[in-house]
Amino acid sequence: MNKLRLAVLLLVCSYPSLAQDPRQIITEVQKRSHAESEQYQGLLQVIESGGKITDKRWTYDRIGSHGNSKAIIRFTEPAEVKGVALLIVNHPDRASDQWMWTPALNRDRRIAQQDRSTRFFGTDFSFEDLEERDVDQFDYSYKGEDTIDGEPCWKIESKPQSNHRSQYTSSLLWVRKSNYTYAAIENYRGDKLIRRLKYKNMENVQGIWTSRLLEMEDLTRKSRTILKLDSLKYNAPLKEDQFTVESLRRG
Repeated sequence: MNKLRLAVLLLVCSYPSLAQDPRQIITEVQKRSHAESEQYQGLLQVIESGGKITDKRWTYDRIGSHGNSKAIIRFTEPAEVKGVALLIVNHPDRASDQWMWTPALNRDRRIAQQDRSTRFFGTDFSFEDLEERDVDQFDYSYKGEDTIDGEPCWKIESKPQSNHRSQYTSSLLWVRKSNYTYAAIENYRGDKLIRRLKYKNMENVQGIWTSRLLEMEDLTRKSRTILKLDSLKYNAPLKEDQFTVESLRRG
């Protein structure tokens, strides 16, 4: 090996970001977070712009491979939202299908595409934010390196492909170099920052590095929601028939 080739090799090894393109990085993020199923109990604190804090709880169940999965979120507290549930059917080639069950009305309804940007029952997560971000539905560009909470990160811009309808025109993703997990995501509409999601309290759960505390900030409303994941389990035995509109109604 001549000296020039050796110098180039050493340079690439010293700066891993030069050795990978942004799509490869996001693909690795998805690969390392793979699980056949996921369950947790979520404690949510909704902090309004005036400082008022409201606690909510939900359960989360998910089955399937990334981008081709199904999930049910069901509120358990407080009493006025107990039983409200959302079924999300993620697709690898288009936006998800979603249905919401409201016990007080005794009916379910399909969430229309134009309603995906609205808040999900008083939280700062929109309906779209509860979808999975499948790697193949976006185009990526590398935006350099940054540090989040002392962690070196790759900074990547993603834009939805033409077949993926989204309220966001672009997103900035910060990916930790140490374990290929998201540190933060900023979602934009044009040049305006709409929502910012931070991933905190990382923990290795059954071999998967997982954020046990997520913070979603709505920059328009100046409010935020903190989601804490309790009783988290991966690869628990779940059945497909648990993820249907009929099962949504049964509770």
